[in-house]
Amino acid sequence: MDYRRLGDTGLRVSRICLGMMSYGDPARQEWALPEDEAEPLVRRAADGGVTFFDTADVYSVGASEVVTGNILRKIFPRREDYVLATKVYFPMSRGANDRGLSRKHILDSIDASLRRLGTDYVDLYQIHRWDDETPIEETMEALHDVVRSGKARYIGASSMWAWQFAKAQHVARDNGWTRFVSMQNHYNLLYREEEREMLPLCADQGVGVIPWSPLARGVLARAGASKSTTGAGAPESTTRAGSDARIDALYDPENDGLILDRVAEVAREHGLPAAQIALAWVLRQPTVTAPIVGATKPGHVDDALAALSVSLSDKNLASLADPYRPREVRM
Repeated sequence: MDYRRLGDTGLRVSRICLGMMSYGDPARQEWALPEDEAEPLVRRAADGGVTFFDTADVYSVGASEVVTGNILRKIFPRREDYVLATKVYFPMSRGANDRGLSRKHILDSIDASLRRLGTDYVDLYQIHRWDDETPIEETMEALHDVVRSGKARYIGASSMWAWQFAKAQHVARDNGWTRFVSMQNHYNLLYREEEREMLPLCADQGVGVIPWSPLARGVLARAGASKSTTGAGAPESTTRAGSDARIDALYDPENDGLILDRVAEVAREHGLPAAQIALAWVLRQPTVTAPIVGATKPGHVDDALAALSVSLSDKNLASLADPYRPREVRM
C-alpha cells in the first residue's frame, strides 16, 4: 500500500479509502450490510494496508457510524493507527434544526457522531454539501471551534461549486479560522466536470482530493460484462445495483456506452476486470489523493487493492479519456 499526504497537511492516508456507506442497517438502507457481514470486508481491506475510512452521519441514519466504530476498534489496536472521516449536513430527523450547517447543528452533530463512533475525535470532519440557508461565516467558525475543541483534527468539504469552496476558504483565511484540507467530489471516467474548475482549484491551493463513486456506483465495474472475453467473468450483481435510484439520476447508459466500451477494451488487453482499469485511471490523475471505494463483496476489496498495481500506458489513458463529452453537472 502506498500512503500520501492529504493535501498540504502532514496527515498521511492510504491511497485507497474504504467507503463505509455500504455498512449499517438493512432496515434503513436496503443494500447496507450489517456488522457481522461488513467486518470481514473491512478486515480484508485493512490487511491490504487500508487505513483510511469514510462514513457520514446520514448513512443508515447513524447506523453506519455505529458499525464503523465497532469494527475499527476490533481491527486496530490503537486509535492512532487509522484515519477516520465522517460528514455532516443532511437531515437526521424531522427536527427543524437537525439538518444543514448552522452552528447548532454542527456542534450537536459532531457530539452525536463521536458517540456513535465510540471515539473522542475524528481525523477529518466534512461538510456533506453547501448550505444556502446558513451564512458561510457561521459554518466556518463552528467548524473551527470543532477543531479547536479537539473533536476533529482537520476539516473537509464535499460536492459544491468551485466558487463556493473558494469563498469558504477565503472566509476562513481572513478570520484566522481552520481551512478545508480536502474535497470529496464526484469524479470518475463517466463524470469529469470537476476537471473544469474544482480540480485545478484544489491543485493550486494544496487541497487533497478524495473522490466519491470512482466506479460510478458500480456502472464502470460492469463495463463489457455481457461480452467479456477475458475469462475473468462478469462482476457479481449486487443488491445496490438493482435498488439505487441515483444510478439513473447520475449516469446515462446510452450516452456513456462508448466510454464503457473503451474500459472493456482496455480490460481485455490487460486481462483484468473492468473495475481495476477504471479505478487505475482515477488513481493516475495527478490531483487525486485517495478514491473512496465501496465494497459489499470480497472481490470489490481485491479489485481496489489490485488497481494500485495496474500500469496503464499513455495510449490506454488516452483511449479511456477521449470519448468523454461535457454533460450536466451532477452532485
